[in-house]
Amino acid sequence: MSCNYLIDHIPPNTPCNRRPALPMLATTITIHNTGNPSSTARNERNWLTNPSNNRTASYHIVIDEREAIECLPLSENAWHSGDGSGAKSGNRTSIGIEICESGDYAKTLDNAASLVASMLRERGWGVDRLRRHYDWSGKICPRLMYDNGKWTGWEAFKAAVSSKSTQNVQESEPKQERGDMMMEKIEVYMNDKKLIDGLYDTKAGVTYVPVRTVAEALGAGVKWDAKNKRVELKC
Repeated sequence: MSCNYLIDHIPPNTPCNRRPALPMLATTITIHNTGNPSSTARNERNWLTNPSNNRTASYHIVIDEREAIECLPLSENAWHSGDGSGAKSGNRTSIGIEICESGDYAKTLDNAASLVASMLRERGWGVDRLRRHYDWSGKICPRLMYDNGKWTGWEAFKAAVSSKSTQNVQESEPKQERGDMMMEKIEVYMNDKKLIDGLYDTKAGVTYVPVRTVAEALGAGVKWDAKNKRVELKC
């Protein structure tokens, strides 16, 4: 991904229950537009903790032309789908990504497609795991992907994500050996549910797979400390 990914979680005591901290093992990723043509990712993150904000609404990630900000842990639910709090609701089962409308929107869309492709690959998922806000509650969102009764922009976005996912596979598969790295196709299951399926480094009897995918499946939060180059897991 060509933009920075920052983790800046809102506090658990944020007003209006915006971080309910209900554990979530996501099964889909839901795409939104912010609905604000002048707001950046940082603005949207700060809106969640703005004292004047009285809405019970939140999201996991917001992205613009420069950066993506993780506002809630991906192992916790957010209120973004408008379909209540049932066990199978989008609010309880889906990672919510808000795409900003300000600035260079084409660049923002490309960043979003790259981010989503990476997230799908980490989890061993395909584009069939993508959802619109519309799919959960009927709201016309992501609104900029809707055109006179047709979701042409949505289909184009899914195609871009699929292309980037395929490109990643094509770039990795021919390179089975990379110096001291040996890439092999690895599948990881938990309780008969597939978590990971892809090419990963194996050497000296050790298999290296994405820590976030495994940790979130076990109900742990994952935080990347870029300064100290450290991954922190919190249960």
